[in-house]
Amino acid sequence: MAFSFHRLLLVFTFIFSSFTSANEQFIITEEMSGEVQLTSILYSTKQPIDADLVTIATANIDWQPYIETQSSSISKRTYWIKFNIAQTAKQPRQQILSLANPHLDFIELYHVKNAEKVESLRLGDLLPFTERAIVSANFLYSFTSNQGDEHHFYLKIENSGAANIPLSLWSSDAYYQNAEQQSVFYGFQLGILAAIGLFSLFIAITSHSYSYSYFSAYVLSITLFVATLHGLAFRFIWPSFPIVQQYALPALLSLSMMFAFLFSEKVMLFKYHNQMMLRLCRICAALSALILIIGLFLSYTAALRITIYAVMIASIMLMYMSATQALKGFKLAKLFALGWVGMMLGALLSGALYLDLIEWDMHAKTPFLLGLSVEVLFMAALLAIRYNDERLAKLKIQQEALEQAKKAKEHKDKALRLEARSSEQLSQKVQERTLELEVALRELNDANQKLTEQAKIDSLTGVKNRSSFDKRIIAEGRISRRQQTPMAVLMLDLDHFKSINDSFGHLAGDQALRIVAKILKQNLKRPTDLVSRFGGEEFAIILPNTDQVGAQQVAETIRKAISEQPIVWGEESFPLTVSIGVNSEIITSEEHTTLLLEQADKALYQAKNEGRNRTKLYSPI
Repeated sequence: MAFSFHRLLLVFTFIFSSFTSANEQFIITEEMSGEVQLTSILYSTKQPIDADLVTIATANIDWQPYIETQSSSISKRTYWIKFNIAQTAKQPRQQILSLANPHLDFIELYHVKNAEKVESLRLGDLLPFTERAIVSANFLYSFTSNQGDEHHFYLKIENSGAANIPLSLWSSDAYYQNAEQQSVFYGFQLGILAAIGLFSLFIAITSHSYSYSYFSAYVLSITLFVATLHGLAFRFIWPSFPIVQQYALPALLSLSMMFAFLFSEKVMLFKYHNQMMLRLCRICAALSALILIIGLFLSYTAALRITIYAVMIASIMLMYMSATQALKGFKLAKLFALGWVGMMLGALLSGALYLDLIEWDMHAKTPFLLGLSVEVLFMAALLAIRYNDERLAKLKIQQEALEQAKKAKEHKDKALRLEARSSEQLSQKVQERTLELEVALRELNDANQKLTEQAKIDSLTGVKNRSSFDKRIIAEGRISRRQQTPMAVLMLDLDHFKSINDSFGHLAGDQALRIVAKILKQNLKRPTDLVSRFGGEEFAIILPNTDQVGAQQVAETIRKAISEQPIVWGEESFPLTVSIGVNSEIITSEEHTTLLLEQADKALYQAKNEGRNRTKLYSPI
């Protein structure tokens, strides 16, 4: 038979459910655009169910309307969610189902269209991020819907944290437009936090300030916590390590709490004003570190609950400390207390929502993020005021020191006048001697520069020597690799040079080399071009930013100029020709530079073998 019993049962179940659930589905109409929240049409089971799709779709299960507050608290649970969608719109629609909770551990999604299962997906932050079909911090599923289609969705959700299900349906274009706007918002939020943290870090490094060091560590750890909360850290920092995602939130909260206590100790100067609170801050910082370590060995649910309770208590304690110091008249403590009010309220509200202590129609993380933003800005302002106060205090101390130095100077002036008279003559002699030495050093430096320049020139031809060529080709190769521009090398050899020496003498050969060098310099117009005597009767030319066509044109121009210039020696003259090997490439490595030179040399020998008096572009044989 073409259909199995389970499949027939599944088809019958969906046909039956289409009549019984007609008022429990969302209808995709022509007017639909943007986002549609699906919370009102969600149904869930009361008890966790470990079953497959056929069982969950056909069993006699008590489905209840989904209540969002039931899943906002932190606990370990497993349950099923179902909902239905139908379309009356005539045009086909590309829809995106979005589950905007990036911290769900494991999700099994089943999509049944017109009583046929069309898709099943495994999602969750227990799986590597790279396994997601659609790259997003949220969990997404894209599907196509046509007029008359009926879609049934079943989601099995396993989670050990806050398992709220913010399900929404988007048109494809609207979702990606909203995702772009959301990315800009998250980038702006994290960018401000990171900028404040890095700015404080740079000030800490330059000023050696513990206050700025702890504040920088606090803001940067909070920045990473917020990125983790939004699911961005899992996407961009540790996508292949889901185990890190399981411990990141409680660990980063504990770390931020530890640096908050250390920062508070320094900024409110407990060391000088309140020894009891100094000890209390240090004990709390140590306990925060202990909670961080213990959390690594606990379950995610236990670690997160403990950390949230600790953050709530820490917020109250820091508020109490700052308020106590503010009432004593400390200016910085007043500003600290103002900033910590927002943080304390945000932490208490978010913690109460996560721990299911209160019910409020608001996302649990929202109060904390708002309070955090207010607190970080106030703390940055506080540090700026303290930095300015310290600068003014140092300036005052410097002014007092200058006044004392001025008085001491007045007392010493009388004694120094006599000493100055005797030292004036000595100083004049030292100055004269110094000037003489400076003149001598300048002359020596000029002589050294001339010697250095001469060491780079070939004494016979007046062009650069082999040593200069070797250094220059390395430098130009690095420029070619960095700027991705071609570099050309020309290897030039005088044809039948030995016969010139044998027939006319070595002095005639030297004259031929000088004339060839002169012609080469005349035909190289750019200051960056380099001609050098490579060895014997060979010359090498470097042409930066020159492709193969340009290099061949230059080589051909040189060849013609040399062939048209006879060599006059005494009362005799003799013709002179050259062979030129050419190669030009974009350099990709240090070894490529040497390879380019070797290939130009091979092209030279190809020109020699093909009859001399010609240019040859390198080509592999």
